[in-house]
Amino acid sequence: MSTLNHQPLTALVTGATAGLGKAIALRLARDGMQVVVVGRDAPRGAAVVEEIAAAGGEARFIATDLSDPGDIKHLAEEVGDIDVLVNNAGRAVWALTEDMDVADFDSMFASNVRAAYLLVGAFAPAMAARGAGSIINISSMAGRIGLPSGAAYGATKAALDSMTQSWTAEYSPRGVRVNAIAAGPIVTRPKTRTRTDELGATTALRRAGGPEEIAEVVAFLASPRASYVTGAIVAADGGRTAI
Repeated sequence: MSTLNHQPLTALVTGATAGLGKAIALRLARDGMQVVVVGRDAPRGAAVVEEIAAAGGEARFIATDLSDPGDIKHLAEEVGDIDVLVNNAGRAVWALTEDMDVADFDSMFASNVRAAYLLVGAFAPAMAARGAGSIINISSMAGRIGLPSGAAYGATKAALDSMTQSWTAEYSPRGVRVNAIAAGPIVTRPKTRTRTDELGATTALRRAGGPEEIAEVVAFLASPRASYVTGAIVAADGGRTAI
């Protein structure tokens, strides 16, 4: 995929050193995008870049702590203009409301809400000035349905959905498409496999999803194939919110 002057598009993916973010980075690279891999773990980031390069793609890693507004500002300055922003990084802490640690509560909102807000503020204005761009926020079905021990996490994703719609009103008139993917239970880490599979069993498809399945939706939304799609909260949850 390329722009009219045949320069590769640049996609920045947060939380791209493992799991869903890694799958997204690999998928966008397959579409010919230059990928900026953002995360905190330098060795894992380097490994993702190497995997993309081995497949014939282009990528670079920039270590960033998205909980630090100063780091986000530095990231934006170092990267410059981008064409696609994927706000994937986030933190999930599941706990009963009375047991939720205040530090974990604040950390989730900093990672899941504030970081995305600051990144859009850093990159969307230049996209709008050029009249083109795609922003994709990785949300969750937890933002739409009630889950035990998920009040705080679900609230962060509901906030992300709300911001997605507000950013659509703010930037889409100037050519920037903004969408969110409300993902269902996705298998990314062995230690959370049991909970993920339990949630997957409650979906219409009776299973959890794989990172590659969400990455395919991201690839579509990032591409010209989705040229008339903006402001959407796309459910990729095995039908869980439909039933």
